[in-house]
Amino acid sequence: MLPYQFIERPSPFVASDPKALTVYAVTPAELEAGVLSKIDETWARAAGFKAEAGSFLLLQGDGATLKGAVFGLGKNPEEAPFACGKLARLLPAGLWRLEAPSLDPQQAALGFGLGGYSFDSYKTGKTPEAFLALAESVDRAALERTLQAVFLARDLVNTPTNDMGPERLGEVFHAIGTHYGATVKAVVGDDLLAQNFPLIHTVGRASAEAPRLLEMRWGRKGAKKVTLVGKGVCFDTGGLDIKPAASMLLMKKDMGGAANVLALACMIMGAELDLDLRVLVPAVENSISANAFRPGDIYRSRKGISVQIDNTDAEGRLILADALAYADEETPDLMIDMATLTGAARVALGPDLPPFFTDNEALASALASASLKESDPVWRLPLFKGYEKDIRSRAADITNAPSGGMAGAITAALFLKRFVSNAESWVHFDIFAWSPTEKPQGPVGGEAQAIRALFRHISALG
Repeated sequence: MLPYQFIERPSPFVASDPKALTVYAVTPAELEAGVLSKIDETWARAAGFKAEAGSFLLLQGDGATLKGAVFGLGKNPEEAPFACGKLARLLPAGLWRLEAPSLDPQQAALGFGLGGYSFDSYKTGKTPEAFLALAESVDRAALERTLQAVFLARDLVNTPTNDMGPERLGEVFHAIGTHYGATVKAVVGDDLLAQNFPLIHTVGRASAEAPRLLEMRWGRKGAKKVTLVGKGVCFDTGGLDIKPAASMLLMKKDMGGAANVLALACMIMGAELDLDLRVLVPAVENSISANAFRPGDIYRSRKGISVQIDNTDAEGRLILADALAYADEETPDLMIDMATLTGAARVALGPDLPPFFTDNEALASALASASLKESDPVWRLPLFKGYEKDIRSRAADITNAPSGGMAGAITAALFLKRFVSNAESWVHFDIFAWSPTEKPQGPVGGEAQAIRALFRHISALG
């Protein structure tokens, strides 16, 4: 089955083709060892090419013809595993093959594919593309699944909220389910109250588009139960505790958790893993109107825990609370939630290293191992019990916004943990879902985080 695409793009990959021009990706040592022909080596030296990381040179053939290209990996190519992504933007349009003795062919091809991503749906004109002829050792099906999943996450985050509100996110959710033969349903608007999802309704009720809980089921009953929960705040004004203008500029990405769990779900379903998969996305817009929830309000959650609202800008944990409680009722073997939840996580680890929280030591170890193997960075932070006192409230069971601002990522994770009691194992990812700088594997914009590591771990389950 071909992977689902939100925005249709031609594959950057083709089967091995003898007509493809060769781009040599080399280290300085390989250049010195004579990887290139004598003629090409002479040309490279004359041009000052030293195989420094990211350096690039076209190789000239007879007359004005293009013979190939050479690309520098630097002395330590393992420090930039997706460096070949830059080639997707450097190579002239046409068909190319990669000769890279020091690189894993699968990872190099993925880097090339990721680096060719662009979000140009709102622009006129298209840039000519370079295509990569794959080595026979590359698993193309796995490569395409991963690439299109990452592109899906990026596309959903990059799409502005006027085209990606709760209604549109619900449509995409349904389209993904239809594509993979999953069962999809939604609880919308006041039905959330009737079916006991009060916090999701509370956060989203002020928006012109009704809040909703989206649910997808796929796979074999009796198999390992894996449940994915993604925060789907399609835009976050901060509510009555309104954000300053500068902080609102990127709030279209506050549904990055939903985007990433949908991407991960596509990888799982596309690979036909033997699992009982469930995907939950509470989709809302945190808006301001006469019926917006207020600081000081107290609401009872689906689980029965009462929550005092001490900041309406801490809304993501509220909608996740109801979704996690609902997911937990079926006692999944593994429950994963992903959310663009706290600025504190970014202060602690920066935009490119998402923290995860779990009290399952075996799961933490497995995720750390998968992260290294996939070059998909994650880092464990503690569910430190000493901070549980900070989420207590004088008037309710817990507060959604502890005072003081210290250890914000940890206290948010501890808040969520209150709503998980039955799952065999649970892990919470506090992701940024955005790349603030251009990298070889992609431009500035929406980003998939942790899903390749998670897929590797989940694959071992089913």
